[in-house]
Amino acid sequence: MQKYPCSRVYNALQELGQCSVVHLPSFLLKTYHGGHIVIRLAMAGHKQSNRPFYRIVAAYNKRARDSKYIEQLGSYDPLPNIYNEKLVSFNSDRIKYWMGCGAHPTKPVAKLLGLAGFFPLHPMTVTEAERRRAMAEQAEGAAPEEVVKQQEL
Repeated sequence: MQKYPCSRVYNALQELGQCSVVHLPSFLLKTYHGGHIVIRLAMAGHKQSNRPFYRIVAAYNKRARDSKYIEQLGSYDPLPNIYNEKLVSFNSDRIKYWMGCGAHPTKPVAKLLGLAGFFPLHPMTVTEAERRRAMAEQAEGAAPEEVVKQQEL
């Protein structure tokens, strides 16, 4: 029997004779999660300073945000381009597949999917959009008045 110096769990299972071949990562995940592996749809960050860019991925629930993922489902660029657009692209068939398998979307991904039509819009998304629109109209309306007042002085 071959001993593996870096894997005490694997060696212990072999000595007990419970199994001859153990796929260690799956064994550790099952014992760590209590037998249930939860998949989440999340945004994984891209490492570049002052330039956010996110991948929409299917990943295990207990893994870190930027760690290894199962599958990349799309991308999100939150900085507006020259046409003042924030770009989102995703594979809708694969997202439907993972949702059918029981994957849980995180709040930011659920918001993006709601805007794309996968889910009903959250009421706070509508309220936030109305609030921003009112603030923009107020800022546009206030700017000409200030210019007129400054010209009179």
